[in-house]
Amino acid sequence: MKRIVTISREFGAGGGTIGLRLAEETGLEYYDKELILMRAGQGNVDIYSLIKWDESVPINFGFTQSLFDFYNRPLSERIFQAQKETIQQVGEKGNCIIVGRNANTVLKEYDNSLHVFITADFDFRLKRMMKKMPDQTEEQVADEIRRVDKKRKKYCSYHTNTKFGDSRYYDICLDSSSFGLEKCVDILKGLILE
Repeated sequence: MKRIVTISREFGAGGGTIGLRLAEETGLEYYDKELILMRAGQGNVDIYSLIKWDESVPINFGFTQSLFDFYNRPLSERIFQAQKETIQQVGEKGNCIIVGRNANTVLKEYDNSLHVFITADFDFRLKRMMKKMPDQTEEQVADEIRRVDKKRKKYCSYHTNTKFGDSRYYDICLDSSSFGLEKCVDILKGLILE
């Protein structure tokens, strides 16, 4: 049995829902953004800053960066470090599903792990998120999907030196718009329990 499952996902592809259902069906502990931020907030970074600067990179990323400014690292780097340590603690304990937070890269060397990426076509994601954001127009929801995807890609690149969604960094990539959420759960459950 796989003891650690990480699920990375495009915004609106259903990765969180898949992870939660998978946890319910396998008995593995479920960790998502809220739980990771809450546990990381028990360290030396206040919870308000964790939420405000979550998945952010320094403003000067891509322009000028100082390699010598270790002690004055941007808050976003300190937050990533706190999350990374939390993810490692959860990974050491095992028997868990971690959604997001670049956990696939943080735990890439851990045995008995399965690293998953959930993708979906844009229309599928748009329809899903329209239901979750009923007060927003279709254009606003589409803009939010693009904004979150862009932010995740930049965050992943900056903190892990990998490319978000690149199949080389995952054991399996599933298209939830092709398979459906339940079939994705079934496929992953089979891989976890084998």
